[in-house]
Amino acid sequence: MTAKVARRIASAGSLLMLAAGALLIPASTASAAERDGVCDVGEVCFYYNSNQQGAVSDFSSSVGSYGESQPKCYEFKGSGKGAGECMKNQAASVANRTDKPVTVYYNSNYQGASQTIPAGESANLSAELKNQNASHLIGD
Repeated sequence: MTAKVARRIASAGSLLMLAAGALLIPASTASAAERDGVCDVGEVCFYYNSNQQGAVSDFSSSVGSYGESQPKCYEFKGSGKGAGECMKNQAASVANRTDKPVTVYYNSNYQGASQTIPAGESANLSAELKNQNASHLIGD
């Protein structure tokens, strides 16, 4: 066997090993788990207290009505103040970890006074919406 043929065989073998190794790398399973009480990338998160404190209610989609009472309401999760309580008319601050603006509304079905939190920003809700919120819309 010539040196040239031996190099080609070694090179082909290296390529096969690289390809086989790529197949063994697991696909990423990291994704936002909506409604788990953790404010993940890709979610909008509502907090019971100002300055993103207290229990959290996290969403990856728009919600037209937070619901009035259990078992048909979205509740705050986690161990902070407000945990387990329905979030309608009880959120004080928001963290927008999506890549779109999020608008919080005073009334259900995206009606009434509103406040828009830009993509990637956090804010305390305005005096008009603090503890007076019923729906949110992600995007324009």
